[in-house]
Amino acid sequence: MAIDIYDIIIDEGFKRLLPPLDSMELVGLEEQLLRDGCMHPLVLWNGILIDGHNRYELIKKHNLKFDTISMEFDSREEVVIWIIKTQVSRRNLNPKHLSYFRGLHYNTEKLVQGASNLRSHESIKSQNGTFQEGSTARRLAEHYSVSRNTIIRDSQLATSINAISEHSPEAKQIILAGRTGISRNEIREWQNEPEETIKEIAHGIEDGTFMTQRKEARLLATQETSESADAKDVQPLEKMFSQITDDFSTALRGLSTESDNTSLRIALRSYINKLEELYESVL
Repeated sequence: MAIDIYDIIIDEGFKRLLPPLDSMELVGLEEQLLRDGCMHPLVLWNGILIDGHNRYELIKKHNLKFDTISMEFDSREEVVIWIIKTQVSRRNLNPKHLSYFRGLHYNTEKLVQGASNLRSHESIKSQNGTFQEGSTARRLAEHYSVSRNTIIRDSQLATSINAISEHSPEAKQIILAGRTGISRNEIREWQNEPEETIKEIAHGIEDGTFMTQRKEARLLATQETSESADAKDVQPLEKMFSQITDDFSTALRGLSTESDNTSLRIALRSYINKLEELYESVL
């Protein structure tokens, strides 16, 4: 039986998982749909759209014909994992977005395993007393061709980004699009910040003030470091200058009163050359 486009349920949580198309990609998709029709079915789970959100909007806009297929999953978490795998295999993701998806995959699988253990009344520990998450990290590391430690770090990054998303989904997309210049290491550190700080970061990223304040803080830190380094450099320079002067004084004392101007000129030239070398070293 055909499904009306307006009967399809849009879940904002699933929708926000998907990397948005840029303007050129969206125009290209619209032209393809108008030219060839909707060649790929929309994928549903219990009537909820889980794949084809951009096509869905264009189908509504142009009243196009479409097909659907339904998939079976035991939980919302399993849907999330399926979406992640589908997007990673299909899209050319930037490194930050790929890290986020790997970390989210790991975090979601832990939830699935926890629920399964709870239902079956099994211990979350294996026979040797270690947590199952170690084997999960190793399995996903092999799946994504990265190290186990990378998966753990990506898990921390995904936790931080999801915390940001709770206050600003727009900030999350800005981060994942790579428009902030914020490193993955810095993002991971946010997981230890209090809720109020996370909220401030999220709103600052959304309105652009976070990046401005961050640049100003870095410039100030650089200036302070430079001033500190300059102060530390004074003493070594004084020592070098003193040594050059002492060497010149020694050379002068070694000249006899009968020495000709050539010996004096050689001593002076050596002194000048060393002073010029010192000058060049501090430019």
